Order: sequence, then structure tokens, then C-alpha cells
Amino acid sequence: MGGFFGVASKENCIFDLFFGTDYHSHLGTRRAGMALYDGEAGFNRAIHNIENTPFRTKFDKDVNKMYGTLGIGCISDFEPQPLIIRSHHGTYAITTVGRINNKDEIVAEIFQHGKGHFLEMSGGDINATELVAAVINQRDNLIEGIQYAQELIDGSMTILIMTPKGIYAARDRMGRTPVTIGKKDDACCVSFESFAYLNLGYVPERELGPGEIVIVTAEGVQTLAAPGKDMKICTFLWIYYGYPSSSYEGISVEEMRYNCGAMLARRDDVKPDIVAGVPDSGTAHAIGYANESGIPFSRPFIKYTPTWPRSFMPTIQSKRNLIAKMKLIPVHDLIKDRSLLLIDDSIVRGTQLRETTEFLYQSGAKEVHIRPACPPLLYGCRYLNFSRSTSELELIARRVIQELEGENKYPNLSVYADPDSAEYGRMLEGIREKLNFTTLRYHRLDDMIASVGMDKSKLCTYCWDGRTTM
Repeated sequence: MGGFFGVASKENCIFDLFFGTDYHSHLGTRRAGMALYDGEAGFNRAIHNIENTPFRTKFDKDVNKMYGTLGIGCISDFEPQPLIIRSHHGTYAITTVGRINNKDEIVAEIFQHGKGHFLEMSGGDINATELVAAVINQRDNLIEGIQYAQELIDGSMTILIMTPKGIYAARDRMGRTPVTIGKKDDACCVSFESFAYLNLGYVPERELGPGEIVIVTAEGVQTLAAPGKDMKICTFLWIYYGYPSSSYEGISVEEMRYNCGAMLARRDDVKPDIVAGVPDSGTAHAIGYANESGIPFSRPFIKYTPTWPRSFMPTIQSKRNLIAKMKLIPVHDLIKDRSLLLIDDSIVRGTQLRETTEFLYQSGAKEVHIRPACPPLLYGCRYLNFSRSTSELELIARRVIQELEGENKYPNLSVYADPDSAEYGRMLEGIREKLNFTTLRYHRLDDMIASVGMDKSKLCTYCWDGRTTM
């Protein structure tokens, strides 16, 4: 994933840029950067690795040295950015959030029409943001270039470009990621997360529509390309990625998660002693379940976060599991001889949730019932890098399906996505056995959509049902 924040101000904007970008730290784990522009000093940029050190710590010294009335910042889960590009459009800074599935084809096309070049990152990958800039530079102006990039890219791409004139903000063509505008007397900001500017004195101005392109200046925001009619915003923003205080398309993340838990409870028939959420993203779902069911909400284990890095940061799976386990501190009096119902946002590989379940059994739990807040993940994300799995067989549901299907290399996955089918039931039981749960019941897709409260046609549900709309 990744997040971004931009500021156009009449005064030095580094304070707002620093904290606005920091408020996106939950969206990325590897790189972060800030770029500023000042009319006299020009462009200035800093990029740091944040894998083991928080954004604020890494950029604390930069805040005292950087200056500008325009600025963009990002938290990235992969490539270093923002980049500063010099082209026939002039010099600009660019940051992106999204995914390019046809990267090789685009590179080949650029090479075919000229003698361009790209800097390779470690491992030989091309920086996706650099590639987007190269595509934009194929056209005569930035607006046409941005539109060309969004048409050419198979995947999804939201773009911020900072020029001396202002910040161009372009929401991806299908609106899979949010872009929101905030305003105060002497500045405007553009942000992935709607809450990121509230404590900085901005008030919400509006959200961009799918494919909309605007320019943001200290005076306000001007639309340069009108939004499209079709939208496929990522449903996982509410389930997992979004911070509890966020809202997208006017729908609160925290409230959606309460709705999610309540609908899980309405379909359930087990009677555990307590309901708990896997911290932190499962907590609100569990509160909703407890409120609806009347079963007490409790915290049988506490996540220790003051010094431990996030569990999904290390690239070696064994280290991720170890850190995840070490972060959970048991409250034995709430576990021993109890029947627990545990809600997590999702089950991806299943490794960490199996570790958590074993941890609870070892701490004296009598039963552990698991209720994921979304349906089984059957497809890897094509749009937002929800998971950088090298194979869909890393998904626990797909591994179990493979075992059930035997030599059939092309199973009909639609029957496994149907919660009323016999195949779905067999898959569920296979997952339950592998992960050693007492019982397992996933959230149904129709209930999850109802929990959001938007029309299904506006939501991306690809990772659960495989349905695409470009």
C-alpha cells in the first residue's frame, strides 16, 4: 500500500507536511520521503528507510533544515519516493500509490519510441514512480501525461506531482484509493487519509472523484479533469488498512467495523465466554460482535507496541512470526479455562493466526473460535499490493483448495467463493483443521458489503470473488 500528504501554503509548510505525512505511517513500512519547493531555493528532498525506525525519528533533523511553501510527502511500502524529475515539463516532484501489472510492456514501449533509461533498484526492479514519470513525459503537458499513464497502466495509480505552480493530484481511474482535500485560511492540503489534517487546523473541503485531476494551491483547488462515473474503491480500506478515525466516501472505518462484527454475531450460534479482537485491526470488529451478541468483550492478550517494530516488516517469514508472537502478552486470568471467540480482520497465509491460537491454548484457553471479518481470500490483489505474495498458493484458502482438487490445476473458484456451496464448506473445514481452530466462520461477502453501506457496484471485491472492472 502506501500513503501521501501534500501542502500548498502561503508560509513555510514543513510542519504541516511532516505531521500530515507521519499520520500515514500505518500504510507503509519500508521507505518514506518529503520534497519541498521554495521560490528562491528550488526543490529540496529527503528519503529515509523506516523499516526499524518510525518516520518522526528518521525525519526529525530534516524538519529543522527543510523549507518550502509547497510540499509532498509519502509513506511507501516498497520504492523510494518522492522523486525529483527534470523533463520538458520542467522540474517536478512526484509520488504515487498503486500497482503496475504491465510494467515490462510499458518499459518496452518507452524503449521502442526513444532511448530512455531507468535506474534499477536492488533486485533489478524499476521504481514504479519513476516509470509513471517516464510515461507522463511522453505527452506534451502534465494533464495529458497523467491521463495517458492512467489509461496505459494495468492496475491502479494515484499520483501527486508538485511543480512551482502547485500540486497536481490525480485519483486513480477507478477510485480504488481515496484522495481528500483540506483547507484553512492560508493553505490547502491533499491527503490519502481524511483524518490526517484535522489536528493541523484544516477542515474537510471535498473528496476527489475517480480519475479526477485537480491542482492544489494555497488559494484553493481547481478541477482540471472531471471525475468519471464508475468507481471500485478498495473494500479492504474499511476492513483492515484504514485507520479507525478514517472515513472514505463519507463512511467511517470504525463504524463499518462495528457493523461488521454485529452482522457476524447475527449469523453465529456459538456461546463463548468472551469475545476478543486480534489487536489492533480486529478490535473494533470484536466490539461490534460483543455489542450485538451480549457476550462480554475482553482483552485476553495485549500487544506490546512501545519498542517492537510492526510484525509484517521483516522480509523473512520466520522473523515476522517470531516478532508477532513476542508482541502478544497474555492476561492469564482472562484466558485460562475460558472459551474465546477471536475476530481478526482477515486470514491471509494463516501463519500468524495459527501462532496466536497455539499461544492461547498454551495459556490455558479451553476453546478458540475464529471469526475473520471478511470472506476467504482467493485471489492476490491486482491493484494495491495488499499482499506481495509471489504466488496465490501462499493464501491459505488456495492451498486447501489445491489439496481438495488434487491434480485439477484449474479449479472452479467461484464455487469456493459461494458460502452456501458444499465446496465452500469443505474448504472451511480444511482451513480450520490446518490452523487448529475450534470452529471457523468467515464473514459473508453480502454481509460485508452491507456493513459498508455502499452499492456493490462501487466496491472492489476482487480478492474475494475475482471479479474485475477496469
